Amino acid sequence: MIATKGYAAPVAKAPLAPFNFERREPGPHDVQFDILFCGVCHSDLHQVEDEWGHGIFPMVPGHEIVGRITKVGSHVKKFKVGDLAGVGCLVDSCRHCENCEEGLEQYCLNGVSPTYNGYEQDKKTPTFGGYSNLIVVHEDFALKVSEKLDLAAVAPLLCAGITTYSPLRHWKVGKGHKVAVLGLGGLGHMAVKFAVSFGAEVTMLSTSPSKKADAERLGAHKFLLTKDPESLKAARGSFDFIIDTVSAEHDYNQYLSLLRTNGVMICVGAPPTPAAVAAFSLIAGRKSLAGSMIGGIPETQEMLDYCAEHNIVSDIEVIKMDYIQEAYARMLKADVRYRFVIDMSTL
Repeated sequence: MIATKGYAAPVAKAPLAPFNFERREPGPHDVQFDILFCGVCHSDLHQVEDEWGHGIFPMVPGHEIVGRITKVGSHVKKFKVGDLAGVGCLVDSCRHCENCEEGLEQYCLNGVSPTYNGYEQDKKTPTFGGYSNLIVVHEDFALKVSEKLDLAAVAPLLCAGITTYSPLRHWKVGKGHKVAVLGLGGLGHMAVKFAVSFGAEVTMLSTSPSKKADAERLGAHKFLLTKDPESLKAARGSFDFIIDTVSAEHDYNQYLSLLRTNGVMICVGAPPTPAAVAAFSLIAGRKSLAGSMIGGIPETQEMLDYCAEHNIVSDIEVIKMDYIQEAYARMLKADVRYRFVIDMSTL
């Protein structure tokens, strides 16, 4: 076993603190890499607070992980020592269900192994995430990372990036489509970048007028202040797609009214409580309310390659490991543009 340093929540709702634990030695198909940067996802906060239930403690969060390979197993083919690599939200799956065989490991029918707050495929060994100095993972769940891009800014692509890239690709969003992005945060700013890159006309929907300049800087063509009833009324029936990135409670019906006939509102944010959706918000216009969750390993690699080709990364603020509680507090106030990334050399 490998002695590993990390930061963990010892119990639900407790502040994170230094935590020593062990990783397995690399097997024949495993890679080991030093974690250089790890993004801070809003779901990290949800889970250390145990807002979604079933928390496994002590919990080492972090699933936006990038670093450099230090060891490879004897049968590893994809990587060599010295390569950059990444790990996103998954470290394993059953490999043989119909979803896994289609490259949709995130929807594994027999239970995926999340990077943290979950179990390995033996259903007994807990997983620990990227707020740590190293990780060991099967090469099939490690991703190739380009040397072209700012490595710290690549880290959030492993969750915020793929969470927005995947639905845009699934629904074939591109030229001729009018897309609204609801919420300008870690997910929202990536949704804007991708939708613009794919050729769609993009409108930012926000409750904050201060976000207008940033939305335009990121490439949004229009800005709609959702606190303004007249602007909302004027925008009814305007959009082919809405990417809903909001993780706080909000009125789905209000935004469904902005869709055209056959329009789709895609939820990628996860509010802590169920939302009430009126039937007439859907049946009046044959509208769809859909959801999407990250992407499989093939699509995540596709996304990383696309970002390297088109020079797309996240907007970040790099922090030290011991700043994490302040980062969580600021994240709750939406006081980050647009993703905290931990410099793991400060662990």
